[in-house]
Amino acid sequence: MAVSAPVGIDELLERVRAGYTRIDPQEAYAASLAGALLVDIRYQALRERDGLIPGALVVERNELEWRLDPRGSHRAAEATSHDLQVVVICNEGYASSLAAASLHALGLHRATDLTGGFQAWRSAGLPVSPS
Repeated sequence: MAVSAPVGIDELLERVRAGYTRIDPQEAYAASLAGALLVDIRYQALRERDGLIPGALVVERNELEWRLDPRGSHRAAEATSHDLQVVVICNEGYASSLAAASLHALGLHRATDLTGGFQAWRSAGLPVSPS
């Protein structure tokens, strides 16, 4: 097995983001209205500090793949199909890119992430509720 040359996080982000189309807050909101699953992977302290996106499924990052694998024994009820459109949301849009790439590896080919994360959502004036 050949060993790949190490890459930095910026190059890794560039590589994984090239594999899908990211969406902005307005596109994410429209997608949610059309049936896409918004998945908030921010940790609890950030959710408590900044609030929640109404209707978003909260899944801690370390559980994401187990909860969204439609064939997994620990899947969330919302994880119904590999064709499900999933929009992963972190705080600022970095960790969500890696998470979306991981979901692609599981066969969730419509997974994407929110450019700018929750902070961009809130700045766009989209709905936020207290945690």
